[in-house]
This record gives sequence, C-alpha cells and structure tokens, in this order.
Amino acid sequence: MQIQDLPYPDPGVPDARSGPRFLRWLFRNQLGGQVKSLAWGLLHFVSVSALPFCVGLAIQAVVDRSGTRLALAGGLLALACAGNAIGDTFLHRTAVTNWITAAARVQQLLARKASVLGSALTRRVAAGEVVAVSTGDVEKIGWFVEAVSRFTAAAVTVVLVCVALVVYQPALGVVVAVGLPVLAIAVLPLLPRATRRADIQREKAGRATELASDTVAGLRVLRGIGGEELFLDRYRSASQEVRHAAVRSARMWSLISAIQVLLPGLLLIAVVWYGVHLARQGRITVGELVTVYSSVMVLTYPLRHFEEIAMAYSFSRPSARRAARVLSLERATDTGGSRAAEVPTGDLYDPATGLLAPVGRFTAVVCGDPDAAGRLAERLGGHPAEESTSVLLGGVPLDELPLDSARTAVLVQDKDPVLLSGSLRELLDVPASGDVAAERALAAAQCEDVLTALLQGSLDAQDPLDARITERGRSLSGGQRQRLALARSLLTDPEVLVLDEPTSAVDSHTEARIATGVKELREGRTTVVFTSSPLLLDHADRVVLVHEDEVTAVGVHRELLVKEPRYRAVVTRETDDEAALNDVWEELEEIEETA
Repeated sequence: MQIQDLPYPDPGVPDARSGPRFLRWLFRNQLGGQVKSLAWGLLHFVSVSALPFCVGLAIQAVVDRSGTRLALAGGLLALACAGNAIGDTFLHRTAVTNWITAAARVQQLLARKASVLGSALTRRVAAGEVVAVSTGDVEKIGWFVEAVSRFTAAAVTVVLVCVALVVYQPALGVVVAVGLPVLAIAVLPLLPRATRRADIQREKAGRATELASDTVAGLRVLRGIGGEELFLDRYRSASQEVRHAAVRSARMWSLISAIQVLLPGLLLIAVVWYGVHLARQGRITVGELVTVYSSVMVLTYPLRHFEEIAMAYSFSRPSARRAARVLSLERATDTGGSRAAEVPTGDLYDPATGLLAPVGRFTAVVCGDPDAAGRLAERLGGHPAEESTSVLLGGVPLDELPLDSARTAVLVQDKDPVLLSGSLRELLDVPASGDVAAERALAAAQCEDVLTALLQGSLDAQDPLDARITERGRSLSGGQRQRLALARSLLTDPEVLVLDEPTSAVDSHTEARIATGVKELREGRTTVVFTSSPLLLDHADRVVLVHEDEVTAVGVHRELLVKEPRYRAVVTRETDDEAALNDVWEELEEIEETA
C-alpha cells in the first residue's frame, strides 16, 4: 500500500482484545512495507558500519605504502557511501509510508466504528477520549508500527558488526562484542518507570482534552450562568497537571538518553586504552585500531534506535489500549444483514412496547421520562442501547437488514443533533431521495431568520447556502441549530422519520408553524415525533402515550387530554396536587349531574 492509494478499500477487522494485540495486528497487515523498510534499513546501517573498515584499510595501506590496497579501500569507501545514500533515502520513504498508512488504517477503523455505532459511541466513550484517540493516539501508534522495522535493521546490524570485529581483530572485537550488549540492555531497568510516567502523562492529557472539549461545547451555557471562569480554572489546573507529568516523564527519558551517551563514551575509552596497549606490544596494527575505534563510534547511531523503540512502545501502548477499547465496542443488536439489501415499507411496530406507527401517518409519542423517550427513539431506528426485540418495518425486522438499508429506511434525529462546520450547502449535502428540495425543507423548518443571520455573519457570501456555519453551530442559538438540523432531516426524505423533541428550543409561535410545515411536507410518509408539546400533538394524526415502557393509551390529543389523567399530567405539566384537585372537581360534577 502506497500513500497515493489511500484510503484502504477495506481496512480489515482489527484484533481489539488488547493494545499489544492491536499493535501486532497492525504490524502483520503492513508486512510488505515492513520488509521493504527492513531491507533498506539493513543497506543503510551496514553501509554506515562498513565505513570504519574502509578507513582502517586505507590508513593501513598508507602505512604500508601500498597503492593497490589504497585504491581498493577508496573503491570500497565509495561503494559504502553510495549504499549509505541510497539506503537512507529509501528507508526514509518507506518509513514515512509505513507511518502514514498505519495511521490511516487506524483512522479508517475508527471512522467505520463511529459510523456503525452512531450516537451510541459518545454515550459509551467520552467525547474527549474519542478526540484523543483519533488525533494524537493515531500518530503514536503509527510511529511504533513504523519504528519496529528500523529497530530490527539496527539490531541485526549491531550483531553483524560485532561478529565481524571478532573475526577481524579478536582481541579488541571481544571487548566490543561484550560491551555493546551491555549498552543495549543498560537502560532496561529504567524503562518500566519511564513507561509508567508516560502512561500517567497520556492519561492526564486525555482528561485535559476531554475537559477542554466539554467546556468549549458548553461555553454558551457557561457564560449564561457565569460559570466560565470556574471551568477555565479547572482546565488551568488540569493543564498544569499535564505539564508536571510531562516534565517528570521528560526527566526519565533524559536520564535514559544520558546513559546512552555516557556508556558508549566509556566503551570508547576502554577500546582506545586497550588498543593502544596492544599496538605497543605489536599485536595489532594502527589500521586495525582505527577500524575498531571507528566502528564503536559509528555503532552509537544504530544503538539510538534501541532508545527510540522503547520510547515509541511506551507512548503507543496506552494509545493502542484506548484505540482497542473504542474498536472493541459493538452494537447492542446484530445488523450483519442476513436479508438482502432492501428498503421495506409498511407500518413501524415495536414489539417491546406495543408502539405502532401506521404507514403514511403523523404519529406523536408522549413519554413521561425523557430518557425513556430517547431509548425508544433509538430502538425505532435500529440503534438500541441494549439488546432487545427488533423493531419491525412492514413486518421485516430492522436487525436483519444491512446497516445501510436500515438507516435508509428509518432516520432518527437525536434530541441534540450536531452541526459540522462548513457552508450551509455542505451541511445539506446528505443522501436524499431527491423529492424534497432544500428550499422546501428549510421553509418547513422555519429557517428564514436563520438564513438571514448566517448571511449577515458571512460577509463574502451572496447566497445563504454559501454562508459559513461555525463548529457545532456555536454562533447560532439553540433554536436556530435545532431548526437547521430538522431541515437536514426533512431533506433526506426517508421512508420513516423519527424526531426526538425537534422543537424543544423554539418559541411557541415558531413551533406552531413548524408543526404545520412538517405535516404538509411529510404528507404520505411515516413520521414519528417524540414530544410533549400541545402544538405538535394537536397536529398529529395519532397520539400514543407510553408509560413505563408500555403503550397505555392511543387516540388524538384533545380526546386523551380529557380522558387520560397520565397523559394530561405529562402534557400540561400538572402536579400531583393539581391532579388530585381535578379529580375532586370531576367527582363533584358527577354528583351534581346525578342529583
């Protein structure tokens, strides 16, 4: 896989049982790129390590006044330099490719998981954690996966050089062969502590990111209640904790780096001291001493990759653990698609509650518990938060349809819909039947003042559809955001549209016009609205009261308002005392009529 071939046609099914298993799965899926990186890494490191041998051979040729050996040394030196340049260039290319493709694979997996889970994702994982995984964690995972092949090439090179030195000059070669493994493992006792500190840093950074995300999302509300400074102080405190943790982690890694510099220096001193002693005794030549000394110096370069792989793993392990946690999430019900891809039509029926929404009718659902209403809305769309009996559309279980077909048939608009940043035209660029124009959807949702506000806020836009919407629509009021989201849902024109409190943030005058506009636009289509607003309920063809997850009354608004006390209590916000008083008055009226 090359960068220009991204995205992957299919990123695969990850092994998300744990962070290390996920990293191994990523490595196996990049085996071709890893082999290329290993090959170019070996060419690069071996070429660099061959330079001391060429220099030592040239020095000895000068000492022996041998022009032939000097020419041979020059040719070998040129060959080693060419191998170094070529190997370094292509190692960098393959390393960057492996890093980017690994990160892209993780991002595709996360995007696919978010698409499958839908709104259930942020209820099961904090939004800040999702942001951390899809940004910084992706880069760290890609870094480790890419660094494995370079580390392997460096380790193989160190072994080859040690063997070559023992063969070339046994007396000094043994010293180097014993000293280099000590250098490689000297920092191992410090790695667990460094890893723990890195884990703490990443955990605190994730909490700070989550706090920042939540604070920015609720900034308008915080300003309204005067809590902005309070939350800013909390974020300052969290960011200081991150800074302290980062400093403690950096201290440990700086100690490891210092050891990686100090120990090779001590080895060089030992090699020079012992080599000079052997040269005085005539047991080695000057060229051999220079070769061994230069080899030790050059080997500090591949040895640095031992430190890098330790750092990469310590930073990527918690990142991989978080990514695996998100990727291991599953839907409450199986939508593998045992049926053929089709969009069924007919009545929408929920066996769990007994709720029936007849085809082509405007059905309003009243629930006393807003959370229960949200769960029921999700279940009607095939997105239940927990395992339950499948909802039927035209007698076809939604769980047995492919996910795309189920979502095409039934669209659920959450009570807190999200508006992505971009132009209004981009916001309305959604899969749609084509039967509803954007202008009609915006008019039905009463978005005239929203268009005016967007146009005034975008000085360079002439068409309201080209006006810019800020991230999550923060420049708009809650009612304006709600109406734009409603217009987007109406534009899709699904077979069944489920709306959860679509007008909770608008005034009663606008709400009445929205109720009329939605009913007219959705004529002949199945529409289910969860609401307790009398204005919407009065426009419904059928009103259903759901109490304690069971349908307890069905009728029209005015009829239920008179005959059903529980319905009246929810719709009119009637208190228990008021309900008792009304019951007393009704009893008195009955007595008077009897008398």
